[in-house]
Amino acid sequence: MRRYLARLARPATYSRWLHLLIPAAVASVWLFISPSRPWMPFLFAIPVGLLPALRLGEGIQAQLLLTPDQRGRPDAAISADPATTWTARWRTVAWLEVRLVLATVATFATVWLPATTVDLVRGSFGTAPSEDWLARGVEPGWWCALLAPLPILLLLGVVVLCGDIVTAAARRLLGPSPVERMTALEERTEMLLERNRIARELHDSIGHALTVAVVQAGAARTAGDPEFTQRALAAIEETGRDALDDLERVLRVLRESDTPASGRPTLAEADKLLDSARGSGAKIDAEVSGSLDLIPGPVSREGYRILQESLTNVLRHAGAVPVRVRIRVAGASLELEVTNPLEGSPRGQGGGSGLRGIRERAALLGGKAKTGPYDGEWMVHASLPLEHIR
Repeated sequence: MRRYLARLARPATYSRWLHLLIPAAVASVWLFISPSRPWMPFLFAIPVGLLPALRLGEGIQAQLLLTPDQRGRPDAAISADPATTWTARWRTVAWLEVRLVLATVATFATVWLPATTVDLVRGSFGTAPSEDWLARGVEPGWWCALLAPLPILLLLGVVVLCGDIVTAAARRLLGPSPVERMTALEERTEMLLERNRIARELHDSIGHALTVAVVQAGAARTAGDPEFTQRALAAIEETGRDALDDLERVLRVLRESDTPASGRPTLAEADKLLDSARGSGAKIDAEVSGSLDLIPGPVSREGYRILQESLTNVLRHAGAVPVRVRIRVAGASLELEVTNPLEGSPRGQGGGSGLRGIRERAALLGGKAKTGPYDGEWMVHASLPLEHIR
């Protein structure tokens, strides 16, 4: 009983009731035209339901009145899209037929049951019930007052039951098909992957800029050399400008989904990273084998970010130490290796999101990356395939 009363207190119960009565208002127009053919609205629903745009209108109305708590949500059980396949069109036709049947039941209950209650109330005062409603034939008397609430209770039960049935039918017939659900899941997966990539972009670019700025500022403060301070400030300015460019590029991708990724830096610009690290005091020994211009765009862009994160980790955790950078383009793979001594970094290079991002970047391209101590040094080694990427 408590559960039943709770259902009556829900606003959705009455919005579903309204949803059930709307078709009756439309069908009543036909009944005025041809009362001898009440079945015509069911026949007329077939060609109307085959219209692609009708599914959109029915979906919006069902979301608004049947499941208002899910309105506008991307994972709503009732979709609001036009029909794009014949299967979706026939499902819309089936929905219209079910809706008309339930609307007939709800409308009958809405009109006849309250009128019957009024008839019974009049009967309790000695007036004979009308022959037009359900109480006809009942003898007038005080007992009619005891029967008067029953039609209203029955009406409320019909409203709740029909509301549940029409909502279940809408989820079944207006909801996305298995193919549409799979497509939506794939789109959401792509969106999450893109967000993850953008997060890595910001982490690598802004993290590198802040690390260089902190190291340069600390070195300038302790050096006491005006010329060195000028060089440090110039390096901070250049690194900050590059970070702002990267930030603007990422924000442009967020604002405009069709923005190409070609604007992102590639390994052809690796010299800027190496010069930035040298300006922060690191002694860089770099060796490049092969033509960086021949590396496919996706590999070159991810290789740049891996190199950037590796150098950032060196500056952040080890400071101004000798760093060996090897970039080799050979055969079907790009080999990228960054090593530095473990001295001065008792906690190692850490195990946070930066190193995880390096491994994820390599895995997304079908390659692999190793990070960790090796033979007295900290090493980052990434192997990225060049085939099947162009």
